[in-house]
Amino acid sequence: MPVDIPPTIAAKIKQFCAYQERSHQEVKEKLYGMGLYKSQVEPMLSILIEENYLNEERFATQFAGGRFRIKNWGKTKIKYELQLKKVSTANIKLALSQINEDDYLATAHKLAAKKWALLQKDPVHQRMYKTQQYLLQKGFESAIAKQAADKAAANTTS
Repeated sequence: MPVDIPPTIAAKIKQFCAYQERSHQEVKEKLYGMGLYKSQVEPMLSILIEENYLNEERFATQFAGGRFRIKNWGKTKIKYELQLKKVSTANIKLALSQINEDDYLATAHKLAAKKWALLQKDPVHQRMYKTQQYLLQKGFESAIAKQAADKAAANTTS
């Protein structure tokens, strides 16, 4: 451990990283918030990576999987959020590839059916528009949003 990093701060940041997966950017911000300087932050990040407290690939995969399963986010929104956290493009692609395509489509169809059912009083064209917009807001690609809205409309009319 570098001499100029107080042991209490090193222990706190290790606990911070051990609690849940963190991006490098989150850890940097935390270290700067603790009053460390750039000359102290960079070596501390190196130590955390060496000791496997920080792993950007693992973070990206966990983040993408969690946001998809728990919050039902689409790939576009997940990609955008990972970019905000300054995750590398390669790790973003890897994380998005871990999402099962069948589950992804099933989630889009489930969300579309739910939204379609909530909009029963609206005219069909407005229901279609609002359902597609909802899926786009959740981060699904436009082709998938249109397909899911079409399927939700077809299931209620037949």
